[in-house]
Amino acid sequence: MRFPELRGILQYVTHFRDKLFVLAIDGDVLASENFPNILLDIAVLRSLNVRVVIVHGAGRQIQQAAAEKGIKITSADGLGVVDEPTLQLSINVATRLANEVMEGLTQVDLQAAYANCIIAHPAGIIHGVDYQCAGKVEKLDVKLLDLLLREGVVPVIPPLGFDGEGRTFRVNSDLIALEVAESLKAAKLIFLANFDGLVLDGQRIGHLVVGELEEVLRKRRSTLPRNLASKLDHAARACNSGVPRVHLLNGNINEALLTEVFSNGGVGTMVYLNEYEQIRRLYKKDVRAVMSLIQQSVRSEELVRRTRAEILSDIDDYWVLEIDGHIAGCVALDPYPEEKIGELACLYVSRSNENQGLGRKLMSFVENLARQRGFSRLFALSTQAFVYLEQKGGFVEAGPEILPRKRREKYEASGRNSRILVKDLHATPDVPPLLVAPQVGLGDQWMVTRNG
Repeated sequence: MRFPELRGILQYVTHFRDKLFVLAIDGDVLASENFPNILLDIAVLRSLNVRVVIVHGAGRQIQQAAAEKGIKITSADGLGVVDEPTLQLSINVATRLANEVMEGLTQVDLQAAYANCIIAHPAGIIHGVDYQCAGKVEKLDVKLLDLLLREGVVPVIPPLGFDGEGRTFRVNSDLIALEVAESLKAAKLIFLANFDGLVLDGQRIGHLVVGELEEVLRKRRSTLPRNLASKLDHAARACNSGVPRVHLLNGNINEALLTEVFSNGGVGTMVYLNEYEQIRRLYKKDVRAVMSLIQQSVRSEELVRRTRAEILSDIDDYWVLEIDGHIAGCVALDPYPEEKIGELACLYVSRSNENQGLGRKLMSFVENLARQRGFSRLFALSTQAFVYLEQKGGFVEAGPEILPRKRREKYEASGRNSRILVKDLHATPDVPPLLVAPQVGLGDQWMVTRNG
């Protein structure tokens, strides 16, 4: 691990110390070869004073046990009807799994305890169908969990609930994880399953606001796997209930948990309620971070080299995209007010945040800013990203005659032979429009939100 990466991790360590993470681990992941590595990751979190509660699933193991015993079950995941034979098999399997999880935690020097903390009631009759032994969470024994957590014990919660009369119900583990995260005011709810987060049209969605997730569920639910749809539903509910961040990760990938928690880009999908990302002005204290951010791109001659003094002299032209307090991208709008034209410059997104649409957001931000300033056109110079600017930004190639006089002189003297691209700002943008609205109380700070 390189020292810059370690410094980045240390920033998160300070932020997460004494916070609570709820880990919802699917039965598929419990059965995977990577599960011992997840236990090691949990030990790392505990060593950093991050408190952890584990809620585990059992669907895969229940199906396997049913096949071995020749028992016909009605629902393996607890989302459908659960008859008495299915319940009894679920109790046996879930109890065994809870014990295996605690054994694994003991092997990485962590104390763990089976937490009988879910008070449940019958799911009831839904659309005329009696769900029999399927249950819903009525309330949580918060005092028990608080006691265990204060003593440094990791609570392990199986997908079962109990009522006041001693009856047991099969409860879906996603639902239990949601209720635990909400009741304990967790900083994160993390689902570990066998998929790479939310993937749409072949591309992983790194993060999205809960409203965007709800729109995805409205339009594409029928195309999503049942297990993924369940987690997305519970992710939206968790955010709307006050859980700041919900993550969906592939639990079969080594170090996915730590990478997601301790990096900007992550490896799964993060759902959030509040404004997780923002575009704001560049401050003096950010200049070093921006120079480090674009360093590799300058070396490869994608971007022009800029000195600290040059950036400081034009600091009002620079903006940064910040994700959870960390700079993930930058852009500049160099103005030529006499010609009513602006230059989109220094557009860059960190490698760990690529393929998440952030470059398009920065371009859209600059376009809106240029329009607000009364500019009629925007131009950009590029040696290697001109195809991206054409395809994603709607720019078209042009000749040197479109450049302002001062900029043309600088262009000809540079010898870079950059492609010149231009965009008419009176035309309809090719990318989804963004509203740029001042964030109250934070001075020259701007939030980026989608229209509607």
